[in-house]
Amino acid sequence: MLEGLRVASQNWIGRTIMGLVMGFIAISFAVWGIGDVFRGFSSQRLVKIGGGEITVEAFRASYQNELRRLQQRLRRGITNEEARRAGLDQQVLDRLITDMSLDQRARALGLSISEDETQKLLKAEKVFQGVSGEFDPDRFKQIIHDAGFTERSFLVDQKGAYLRKEITDSVSSGLEPPRLMLEAIYRFRNETRAIDAILLPASAVGPIASPSEEEVKKYFTERESTFRAKEFRKITVLAATPAALAKPAEVAAEEVRKYYDEVKAHRFGAPEKREVSQLVFKTEIEAKDALGRLKGGATFDALAAERKLDPKDANLGLVTQGDFGDPKVGAAVFSLPAPGFTEIVATPFGFVVSRVAKIQPAVFSKTFEQAEAELRAELATRRAAPTVRGQHDAIEDQRGAGKTLKEAGAAVGLEARDIEAVDDSGRDKAGKAVADLPGGPDLLKAAFASDKGVDNEPVATRDGGYVWFEVTDVEQARQQGFDEVKGDVEAAMRKEALEKALSAKAKELVEQLRAGKPIDNLAGELGLQIRHVTDVKRANRPDFAPATIVQFFEAPPRGAGSAPVEGGQLVFFVAETSAPKFDPASPEVLSIAEQLKPALVNDVLEQYVGGLEKALGVDINQKALQAAIGGDGEK
Repeated sequence: MLEGLRVASQNWIGRTIMGLVMGFIAISFAVWGIGDVFRGFSSQRLVKIGGGEITVEAFRASYQNELRRLQQRLRRGITNEEARRAGLDQQVLDRLITDMSLDQRARALGLSISEDETQKLLKAEKVFQGVSGEFDPDRFKQIIHDAGFTERSFLVDQKGAYLRKEITDSVSSGLEPPRLMLEAIYRFRNETRAIDAILLPASAVGPIASPSEEEVKKYFTERESTFRAKEFRKITVLAATPAALAKPAEVAAEEVRKYYDEVKAHRFGAPEKREVSQLVFKTEIEAKDALGRLKGGATFDALAAERKLDPKDANLGLVTQGDFGDPKVGAAVFSLPAPGFTEIVATPFGFVVSRVAKIQPAVFSKTFEQAEAELRAELATRRAAPTVRGQHDAIEDQRGAGKTLKEAGAAVGLEARDIEAVDDSGRDKAGKAVADLPGGPDLLKAAFASDKGVDNEPVATRDGGYVWFEVTDVEQARQQGFDEVKGDVEAAMRKEALEKALSAKAKELVEQLRAGKPIDNLAGELGLQIRHVTDVKRANRPDFAPATIVQFFEAPPRGAGSAPVEGGQLVFFVAETSAPKFDPASPEVLSIAEQLKPALVNDVLEQYVGGLEKALGVDINQKALQAAIGGDGEK
């Protein structure tokens, strides 16, 4: 055939025919999609950004690395479908697009970094340092190996990362939350209200008439699916978790007491606070002179004025001992048995004299005796955590030998537990939550995805343990008949009628309060007690549900409202509203600013990168993306 083509092309007629044939073939290739052969395999380009591109292989590698890290963090396998539903593919793509955009910006600005400087920066990273605080080569190799890098590829990756950081740091440097934003948040958090309330009980609306048979049947027919019996499963579980292996009795009382002292301030109440003012002097002689004058009767404000300071600048407000940058100053302030002046404290910034104007005692919701059992269990759980892995391996060995869960548990000193009936929300047939369900929602999800007699993988718990389970019986969901649930239907109707009647009655009382009737008179007419509640903030508290607190602040000052609560309907009047004074230098405001700053920085960087991507132009090959993630793109 080749010889025939060669002979045919020897004269001008043959060459003309051959040219037409080859042109027809080339056009056919283009029509049928083989044009990529002549376009440099552009189907491998996933995203084009300005003058750069992200290939399918680069995306796949990043996606798989991220998926592996996620699996290691959760300590369980994650399917590609689960990852896509969680948006992992889009997160990886967005990150690659951002990195590519910043890389091009770095090149446009002429930024560069040498390998020596990159290695120096890497050695300074704390994550690569050993217990001695020095760079640990073995730790470095292990970490980058686990992340899927070679030493060379990681160095190249980090060179780009450091250059990108130079750009983002320059964009976000010096950003601080606006004063107006800080003031709004501070006032929102610290506004307090005094509430006068009465509880309107069910008896206030009288007896609720029993519904007729026809009404009950009609209610059931309209809401039949509400009375459907849920699916229940009987499961056997074997837990090897820190909590299951803990031995609280072995924790010494002294250890529990020490732990209580460490956590009581933030877990069981509010720590002691003191209203403090401070002056800092350059020399100890100046500080001694000032302290002598204060003890002799001079005012703190007068000394501040002599130093050309506004008294507000010297006032720290109400602070805890942990709020002081120098522990020695905090210790001196909180060692005073009563308001007064501390002795001089030498600090790196000068000699400090402090005045304590007021002491707000600590308030604790639990004494040591009340919290002892809870804290003892926590300490025992921590102590048991390192033994979990050994129990896991021992149980797996027993299962591999064909033992049942109960036999495997007995062999390692653990007892398997039978849960007779549980639905997918963790409740038994009486509607009560199953107590001490190991693994919680994760176990239920796995158990209801399994079937009777199936050999299942253990469920990793969030505290670092494992739960093995067997589904021993399944009671399918079904629609219940009217006769089965007649009592439940009647109870639901009576409850609904009572709630409507109470709500209507409460609305009438609220209108009277809004019209100017004193709540004392209203309570007297109804024979109800008034409850006076002060210092209510927009924060959780044990005596009111969050939804009720929201209602307290929905009403205007000197306004009224109502909210459903346990035992009836709460009718309330906002007796007093207090807006705190805003001090931008107070510890709380500074803390709010620190909390807001990361979100502010992220917002500015998102806008910067978004503008950069818009200027460069981003073109995504959707077909290549679908092929890269192994799906049709539908989520």
